[in-house]
Amino acid sequence: MRPELAAALGSEVVSMARLGGGDVAESYRVMLADGRTVFAKTHRNPPAGFFTTEAAGLRWLREPGELPVPDVLAVSDGEDGNDGTDGSAPAFLALEWIDEGGRHSDEATFGRALARLHRVGMPSFGRQDRRTTGSRALPNDPCDTWVEFFRDRRLVVLRRLAAESGALPPHTLSKLDGVIDRLADLGGPPEPPARLHGDLWAGNRVVDRTGRSWLIDPAAHGGHREFDLAMMRLFGGFGTEAFDAYDDEFPLADGWADRVPLHQLAPLIVHAVKFGGGYAGAADRALDQVLRAS
Repeated sequence: MRPELAAALGSEVVSMARLGGGDVAESYRVMLADGRTVFAKTHRNPPAGFFTTEAAGLRWLREPGELPVPDVLAVSDGEDGNDGTDGSAPAFLALEWIDEGGRHSDEATFGRALARLHRVGMPSFGRQDRRTTGSRALPNDPCDTWVEFFRDRRLVVLRRLAAESGALPPHTLSKLDGVIDRLADLGGPPEPPARLHGDLWAGNRVVDRTGRSWLIDPAAHGGHREFDLAMMRLFGGFGTEAFDAYDDEFPLADGWADRVPLHQLAPLIVHAVKFGGGYAGAADRALDQVLRAS
């Protein structure tokens, strides 16, 4: 990756230090001869459009200027080699470096900024480039309504994956069918598409040395804003001040708390398909909560 990075960034690569974390890509701290430090990651066998899809999502989130998002410095999905040697050029993504840690995050500032980002919106539910997101390549073809999007691009697709893999037992799949059939009655008042991060767990929020929260590793798309908030609650890591400030800036519709398990269904089923373990039971309990609330 060194020569490709140097060419794309316009400076010789002095050093590359491997970073921990991440279950898909290999990440590095890169020092350049011009004095810059950048973050770069690569993938040995990426799906089509892997890094350019992520780069587009980062740019969408950065565009409104509401929350810090690292600048995309260079991106490539790689290409087949044509020099008769050893194969292909590497896929990579190079981003602005974030100096992490040192102070606690300003949760209230983050909550208000996330609310403003959501309010900016998107032209439709899904993505205009129609690119898939996530490790299970979930479709994002544009939809006019949230019900159509969450039903056809998320729950129906995930039901098929869970059935084919045996990740969910028949009684859980039957409950999921009931939610799919009644989704129009379960989703609350209609809302316009929000500009979502799409995978907003604590690991994808980086806090810098000044206490600012940055967004990384998105599965960005137009969706229901309650989805990001439900994801934040699923694995923890966000303070109550963030949720309170969000609701003060952009109040949620009545009944939002009852809909948290509904929006958590997609990530729970994805985790059941990928990892098994207790995620199948968690998905079943979430389905029970959704059906009881109805």
